[in-house]
Amino acid sequence: MKISESWLREWVNPSVSTAELCEQLTMAGLEVDGIEAVAGEFSGVVVGEIVEIEQHPDADKLRVCAVAGNGDTLTQVVCGATNARKGIKVPFATVGAVLPGNFKIKKAKLRGVESFGMLCSQTELQAGDDDSGLWELPQEAEAGQCLREFLSLEDKIIEVDLTPNRADCLGVSGIAREVGVLNSCPVNAPQIAPVKATIDDQKQASIKAGCGRYVSRIIRNIDITRPSPLWLQERLRRAGLRSIDAVVDVTNYVLLELGQPMHAFDLAKVSGDIDVRMAKQGEALTLLDGQEVTLKDDTLVIADANQALAIAGIMGGLSSSVTKTTCDIILESAFFEPAIIAGKARSYGLHTDSSHRFERGVDYELQVQAIERATGLLLDIVGGQAGAVVEEVNEASLPKAASVTLRRAKIAEGLGFAIDDERVLDILLRLGLTLKAQDDAGWTFGVPSHRFDIDIEADLLEELARIYGYNNLPVTSLRADLPILPINEVVTPLARLRESLVTQGYQEVITYSFVEPKLQALFDPNADAVQLLNPISADLSAMRTSLLPGLATALMHNVNRQQPRVRIFEAGLTFVPGGTGPAGLTQEPMLAALLYGDRFPEGWAQGKEKSDFFDLKGDLERLLSLNGPLSDYDFQAGVHPALHPGQTATIHKAGRQIGIIGALHPSTQRALGLEEPCFVFEVEQSAVLGGQMPTFTALSKYPEVRRDLAVVVDRGVSAQALQDTVKEAAGDALINLKVFDVYSGKGIDPLRKSVGLGLTYQHPSRTLNDEEINASIAAVMAELASMFNATLR
Repeated sequence: MKISESWLREWVNPSVSTAELCEQLTMAGLEVDGIEAVAGEFSGVVVGEIVEIEQHPDADKLRVCAVAGNGDTLTQVVCGATNARKGIKVPFATVGAVLPGNFKIKKAKLRGVESFGMLCSQTELQAGDDDSGLWELPQEAEAGQCLREFLSLEDKIIEVDLTPNRADCLGVSGIAREVGVLNSCPVNAPQIAPVKATIDDQKQASIKAGCGRYVSRIIRNIDITRPSPLWLQERLRRAGLRSIDAVVDVTNYVLLELGQPMHAFDLAKVSGDIDVRMAKQGEALTLLDGQEVTLKDDTLVIADANQALAIAGIMGGLSSSVTKTTCDIILESAFFEPAIIAGKARSYGLHTDSSHRFERGVDYELQVQAIERATGLLLDIVGGQAGAVVEEVNEASLPKAASVTLRRAKIAEGLGFAIDDERVLDILLRLGLTLKAQDDAGWTFGVPSHRFDIDIEADLLEELARIYGYNNLPVTSLRADLPILPINEVVTPLARLRESLVTQGYQEVITYSFVEPKLQALFDPNADAVQLLNPISADLSAMRTSLLPGLATALMHNVNRQQPRVRIFEAGLTFVPGGTGPAGLTQEPMLAALLYGDRFPEGWAQGKEKSDFFDLKGDLERLLSLNGPLSDYDFQAGVHPALHPGQTATIHKAGRQIGIIGALHPSTQRALGLEEPCFVFEVEQSAVLGGQMPTFTALSKYPEVRRDLAVVVDRGVSAQALQDTVKEAAGDALINLKVFDVYSGKGIDPLRKSVGLGLTYQHPSRTLNDEEINASIAAVMAELASMFNATLR
């Protein structure tokens, strides 16, 4: 919000500089974003009056003006502005004047006619954005008067960035209140006297929803052709608003001054009484900006007997707007429930000064005062006769006056030091609170109607700290007992799993918990993903049931930016329908990784081999081995709708499936626009974080014995099944088992394959003899033959 410093100092004028004032506001939580001058740097510009004007003899678009204001004689100035005419008063830059940009005015000759100065527009003086012609000044301006003095241009515009909870400062009155408290000086608010009704006209209002107070007043016989006075136009301009007409300017002025949005209807265009109601579904309304909207039934509107006239608290309608022919108006001032206005402007693609304030909450006792202020200004500017103020109140929609108790002991506890009672009362009473009760323990204060953000004792402590000054609070070193907590060696920290993946060349990503519905269906078509009611965008509207869609999105983002080798992982929650969690969801922590592109980074010493299934499986096995023996986990051929049917395995632990690993299905790969195979895994965090307590087993000093077997089995027999059978049959002396070869081809039945098994034996207390080893090998072969019809190659 932008405010004029000179306007603010009319309300409260502490003995501090502009910089100090802005520092005070910032430290009090009302951050000042910037300070700028109300006009550019210029000198030698006075108020000039065009006394005579005639056409330039040699130029159709130029005229020769005789201008008063530079001494006792008239000055000849050649001007090309279309609105230059006899009798108007305009800024006159005399010879020797310096305009913004260090532009010096000199005597010149234009098409053979001498010109001794320049007549200026707003933009040439950097005092506005109207560049349509000369800046026309009021007739009461005295020719020859310094323009900077006449317009009080030695002023600053202060831009304040307010947090949403401080709607009470969205007006000069609120900022002035804060400055008065910060400097312990009085606030001189303008006296707003009630305007006596001189006509009997009035319109009743009925409140059906969403409105706590609706105040209206009829004003007849206004002369809207009268312009707003320059002082009002300047205050609007310095606040970032342009002057439109006197009625609109006054309502905007009251909004800036008191923080109360207002609206004016053309009385002749309103049929019957006012009705504050919810819109009818599909009801149409053309807004002041010309936009035609179709209203929703959750939108509050101001209507007459026939139609909706305005979206309440947001924008008026074109059909009832004030125009150049308007003679009679209805002024409106209301309190709308913030909850019913919040978000409505954005839903129609709008954002207005009114909606900005109503969404945050305006003072619910300010409406009558605002309409009296606007009435007084309008009668002074455009004349007319005012009717009585009509006030309708709906107590159910008005906030209830709150009371908050502040204990003395809590001040010292919360702020770290005690504040004198007199200082506490001075701060809080200046902020507008009322003292309702007092005892030895503390005080009970009534919260003013403009402070929606004060509700509990901690809010009062915050106000004391804010006004007392955060930089004045004592500095105390923090002390706390920090016991060393035991480390559970049975649990592997997630951070260790992350470190392991990073050391293997993976990079962690963090993706949204919401994904595109089509992408979600591509990876998990059987899941009924929860759809968001108000998504950030259409492609982030479904809650993810797997981490893989997010990893795929990150992969596509990198591939589209010429990244040929991608290794990424993510640890996060998935949201699976069905369960006892919020909204009937099961929130399962998962860990997933994705591998794409070359096996090794580009380099002269590495080859160009592409990554395959076993690269990712090896990385996963290194990860799983952090939690205990890898033998605790079991990989079995599996099926997944998004993965290749011949390169997919389910991961099991203790007989329960804990995850999936595999290559993307060719159709999935094409849908993602990937040219090369991509490999992924996803496992439950709970299954891979639980480890085993390390135990020591004495090393045997006796020799190892290794025997290699090459067994021929059916192609469908998995190596895992062979290893499980060998371990069961070989006995306790088997300490290691490896698959060192798989062969199929010449010399082997086409329906079978040869698997090479390396068996290593060792006894902890003696040397094994050949008879024991041979007996174990015989038992192994017998079991393999029985289970898989295996034969020695």
